[in-house]
This record gives sequence, structure tokens and C-alpha cells, in this order.
Amino acid sequence: MFDDRSPIYQQIADRIKDDVLSGALKEDEQVMSTNQYAAFFQINPATAAKGFAQLVDEGVLYKKRGIGMFVSPDARERLRADRRSRFFAEVVDPMVAEARVLGVPLDDVIKHINGGSR
Repeated sequence: MFDDRSPIYQQIADRIKDDVLSGALKEDEQVMSTNQYAAFFQINPATAAKGFAQLVDEGVLYKKRGIGMFVSPDARERLRADRRSRFFAEVVDPMVAEARVLGVPLDDVIKHINGGSR
């Protein structure tokens, strides 16, 4: 489940974000407690808590005192907007810049994306 590429708490946060984006976790749905999460994945509860705290800080999760953590009502759309922005900044913009350096017309790039010939 976890790899060495990033801290475990970050991987926890990313996994929950992916579950929200995919619809596996719905708005206002309760998520596992940090202790349940830690026990299930056999990790330190403090590590799980750090990942959950990050999600609360980002507005993905919210706490109901004495009950647990829940998915924020606007979490999915907020995450989608963030990922869209990062997609353009990290994928599309560099691709367009490289196409320009190589002299590839953007119309050719668009044709290729739409399944046209190279």
C-alpha cells in the first residue's frame, strides 16, 4: 500500500483524496477514524492523524466532535478544481512549450490527442 516516494501521512491524504474524487467516498460520509485507519494499515496512529489533519486543514474532511471525521460537502469539486489547475500547469503547459520548441504546430498536437495520425 505505501511506498518510499513520499511520507506515509501524505500517501494517506492522497489516497483519501483519490477516494473522494472517484466517488468511493461521498459528501458528508464518515471516514474511518485515525485509530481504525492505523490498525487496518498497521501504521502508527500519529502518522494517520497527521494525514487526516492535513485533510481537515485543506477542507477535504471536517470533524464532528465526539462522532468522527466526514467528507466535506464541497470536497470533490474543490479537489477537481485543484487537480485541473495542476494538470494544466504540470502537463499541458510543458507539453505546449515543448511542441513550440520542436516546431510542432498546436493543431497537430490537438489532432494527435483526438486520435489523428502523427
